[in-house]
Amino acid sequence: MAQRTAVVRERAYGWADPVEMAHRAAGQNGLDFLRALAAGELPAPPFARTVGTRLAEVESGRVVFEFRPREFHYNPIGGVHGGMIATLLDSAAGCAVQSLLPAGVGYTSLDLTVKFVHAITVESGAAGPLRCTGAVTHLGGRTALAQAELRGPDGRLYATAVSSLLVLRPESDPEPATSPSAVTA
Repeated sequence: MAQRTAVVRERAYGWADPVEMAHRAAGQNGLDFLRALAAGELPAPPFARTVGTRLAEVESGRVVFEFRPREFHYNPIGGVHGGMIATLLDSAAGCAVQSLLPAGVGYTSLDLTVKFVHAITVESGAAGPLRCTGAVTHLGGRTALAQAELRGPDGRLYATAVSSLLVLRPESDPEPATSPSAVTA
């Protein structure tokens, strides 16, 4: 039996100092911070450079990430790894919440429920990037709910998620960033 020679593919990328970016953003509210990221006024965070996502749109309570599936996202069975998809959905849900938070208030994911609808391959993004939209459905004083969906350039649904998030407020700021009734999906 003849041995096959493995073809090695390589990828190189760089990133800016994330601590410096955090210091530059410390005094901004979430919406302004995310808009600066989307506009390229602040460098993309290291994870975005690692997985190849781009923050494309930002508005109050809603964000859109773009993503082109590549071979380096693949699992051993020839499709984009579910963890990559979950990462993208988690990021969209979290950043949607961040867009409603004042300066000095943060968040962290409490849970993420993901539903995979269709497999994703390099061909899924051949006609253009996949888009992952996150939207806030509830923002309270201590918790938030957001949903996210990943769609192809033709509108095909690939995955959805619902996330609950913990809002991290300074002890002197117990009030919500915005009225929960004012936030709609």
